[in-house]
Amino acid sequence: MKMKKLIALFAVAAMTAGILSGCGAKENDTQVENTEAESDIASNAEESAADTEKADDAAPAQERSTFTVGFDAEFPPYGYMDENGNYTGFDLDLAQEVCDRNGWELVKQPVDWDSKDFELSSGSIDCIWNGFTMNGREDAYTWSVPYVDNSQVFVVKSDAGIASFDDLAGKIVGVQKDSSALAALESDAANLAGTFAQLSQYADYNTGFMDLEAGAIDALAIDIGVADYQIASRGDGYLIMEDKLATEQYGIGFLLGNDELKEQVEKTLLEMAEDGKFMEIAEKYGLEGSVCLGK
Repeated sequence: MKMKKLIALFAVAAMTAGILSGCGAKENDTQVENTEAESDIASNAEESAADTEKADDAAPAQERSTFTVGFDAEFPPYGYMDENGNYTGFDLDLAQEVCDRNGWELVKQPVDWDSKDFELSSGSIDCIWNGFTMNGREDAYTWSVPYVDNSQVFVVKSDAGIASFDDLAGKIVGVQKDSSALAALESDAANLAGTFAQLSQYADYNTGFMDLEAGAIDALAIDIGVADYQIASRGDGYLIMEDKLATEQYGIGFLLGNDELKEQVEKTLLEMAEDGKFMEIAEKYGLEGSVCLGK
């Protein structure tokens, strides 16, 4: 009798252990399932946000909500940081007006000028809009109509005794990397550049002007609009040489084939030229003599 009771007790204990073990396994399985579900939800949320961003980038012009402009933050008066730490400039003001009229939010994205093509091709920006020269790049981008007639010139100190190209022989000349002035000095004006003692390249023109002021270089090859702005802000002591290095036009550069967005932005820009807003913004930055729209 005792033996039967012992066997019965062992059987009950075994069943109880099995039940508890089964419950524990189910709880563990449930926790794993919940964890996996939470992970899937988070992953799906991230993918959804990324898809939404990509969809906005690829959306037709009339359906987009943002417009991201790539610009050089050291290129006044077209794009720069003001004394309050805000990005501003002629091109950014034009872009803001375009966005206001289309119901878009303007995203101002400063870029290293050397990496502007990567930023555009990767979708980080919608266009390059910052004193961007069309000449020689006609087949590399989808372009808006030109809106500025620009020249490449040399800035020197007023007392430097440099008045002509011949006077640049044996001198140290500065220029911005990947700029139109550099392109001219490496192509059509290569013979002129060959007479320089040295051609120093700068990441931005502000640094170039500081070296010109310090006497580290003798001349600076630069866009005339930028030269006018820099000289006006720095006071007397500089002059623009009469001989021009090159002439060019500025346009808005879109990714090759992005015709729909280009056409919408261009349409709005032409409307601004027609109603006078374009010229109003040009006058704000002293560029009314350089623009070729709204005249």
